[in-house]
Parts: sequence; C-alpha cells; structure tokens
Amino acid sequence: MRRISFLLVAFVFISSLSYGQYYSVKGKVFSASNGQPLEKASVFAQNTTLGTLTNADGEFVLTLPNGGYDLAITYSGLETIIKRVTTADAGTTLSFVLNPKQENLDDVVIVASNKVRNGLEKYGQFFRDNFLGQSKNGYDSKIVNDTILEFYYYKKANKLKVIAPEPLQIENYGLGYNISYALDSFVYEYNKEVSIYTGNPLFSNMISEDSAQYAAWDVARNAAYNGSVLHFMRSIYAKEAGKNGFEIQTIVELNNEEKSIPVKNIYNALHYSKDDSLATVEIYPSLPRVGVLYKNAKPSTLYSANNPGEPRNFRFSVLQFMPDAKLTIEENGYYYDQEEILTSGYWGWEKVGELLPYDFIPKI
Repeated sequence: MRRISFLLVAFVFISSLSYGQYYSVKGKVFSASNGQPLEKASVFAQNTTLGTLTNADGEFVLTLPNGGYDLAITYSGLETIIKRVTTADAGTTLSFVLNPKQENLDDVVIVASNKVRNGLEKYGQFFRDNFLGQSKNGYDSKIVNDTILEFYYYKKANKLKVIAPEPLQIENYGLGYNISYALDSFVYEYNKEVSIYTGNPLFSNMISEDSAQYAAWDVARNAAYNGSVLHFMRSIYAKEAGKNGFEIQTIVELNNEEKSIPVKNIYNALHYSKDDSLATVEIYPSLPRVGVLYKNAKPSTLYSANNPGEPRNFRFSVLQFMPDAKLTIEENGYYYDQEEILTSGYWGWEKVGELLPYDFIPKI
C-alpha cells in the first residue's frame, strides 16, 4: 500500500452520546413444511445482546433501542431468515416462514476438490489472527469450538476460504462478551492481502464474581468504542464528528502519490441528507476513498509495531465506497448496505475481537 501524506486540523472534544428510547417488534414464526407455529425458535437482533425465543404459539416480542437492526430468525434444521427492522416496524406484527435447509451444490464441489486435510492445524492460527484480530482484545479472545471449522484452499486463485457448519462460540475475555457467531464464510486473498468475512453475531455478557472485573470491562469497552466504526457512524448521524474527535479527508493522487487532504465541511463532503420521517441519514462522498482520522487516541502499540509507516499520533482509517454507493445510517450506528464499503488502515486491522454490539452505550 502506498504511503499517504497527511494534513491535520486539530479538534479535541468529548462525546455526548446518549440513548433512552425503545420500540418493540412483534412477530410469529411458522414451519413451511406443515404450516404449524414453531416454539423455541431463536429471534435476535444481530450484533447486539438482544434476543428471545418464540412461545408455544410461535409468537415473540423483542424490545430494541431506537435504530435499525438485522433481525435473525433461526431454528435447528431450517434456513435462517434475516430481516431489517426499524422504529417503523413498531406496532406491527411480522410473519416468518422457515424452510428446510437446502444442501449447497457449490459446497459439495468444494469439498470434493479443495478441502484441506488437517486444516485447523495448518491454517488455524492464521484464521484466528485474521478473524479475531491481533489487538489485545483479539488475543484475549478464544474460539471454543474451533474444531468445527472447515478449510478450503484454491490454488489457482491463491485464496483461502473457511466455513463453519454451526455458530462459532467465542469468549472475549478482554471485553467481557460471549459471542455466538454464525459464520457465513471467511475468505482471505493472499495476492491482495485482504480478508473478508460475513456472519450473524449474537452477544451475551460474561458473568463474574469479582465486581472489579465489571469495572475493568467497562473501561475496556469504552476504549474499544472510542474511534471505532460504530462511534464514527453514530457521530456522523448526530452531526458530532468533529466534536467527537473525527476528521474527514479526501484521498487523491497527485504526481503518482496519494495525498490525504482535509475537507472544510465534513457533511457537505459526504452529501449528508437526513430523512426525519424515517429517522435515517444518507451519505455518499464526492470521491470513492475517504480518510477518517481519530485524534482522541493514539494507535495501539501492537498496530504501530506491525505498521511502522503509519501515523503514531492519531488513528487513520480508509473507507472505500463501491461505485455509486450510498450509505444509510440509523440512529444506533447501524448502516447499510454494509457490503457497499470496505475498510482498511486502522479499522481494517481491528477484527471481531474489537467488536461491540449495536445496543452498547458508552459509560462516560
């Protein structure tokens, strides 16, 4: 990656985020095979600590903080349904019909030709480093059931793919979360040195008999939140990016060298537009690559040690928007479509070990 020259404008402020309004999502879950309601189907908002089970009539009620979420409806042996819900769904009753799982023909072909024998032994640590991450919280995380992982290597494409037939059970001792992560797939392209993974995470809080441990987790969670993608999206939504320590820069190429140049008005540069009726914000940059500086914290020493050419006094990340992509942001920091942007730099280095749920509220 070519080195980027920086021009800095200093801002140091304190965040004033707070949340307190909620709405309830109601629904009913049925089996497609016999049309009967499904009892004990799992219903949860992805990337949160919020979930419930259906009752004997297949009904559920889930209360969520204001904002948008991907609602996952799962049942053993049946295909998962994902539906985006927002405050607009309050007061309505949703209906979900789950179909039997179908065997993926592509996976059958993959198994026959590309599956790696002793894959966990050969690629396990590499997968952990690039999925959980190499930050302190990444190192403090553990995949309890990593033996279920299946590894496939594509020699011609020089690409590694990892899948899991059931959710990965992750213990993040650094942040105090247990995560059930339904991994769709993890792909690492060696030629580009890029990893892409998708899945459905559900968080739950770890329990400790030591009250000091809870205080330590609060500190660690606040540190993980400050400067994160979640913090940034909430700050853009509330028009508090500068106040919260963020600066936006456009990345341009001049004389065969990339330069990162501050913009005068963050919200003009991102074509900020708020829809009050939907309580959403839409953004899209003038140029496809946007530099994001976070100046209220220095990079992790682990990051700096492995990236000696990167800035030492602030965290620098890059958002790359797909062509003609427009990003919609909800009040809680949820944004879509998430496949429309790629992150690199500091945010690209942060992995699942730094992940926080969308219902997280920082303790100032």
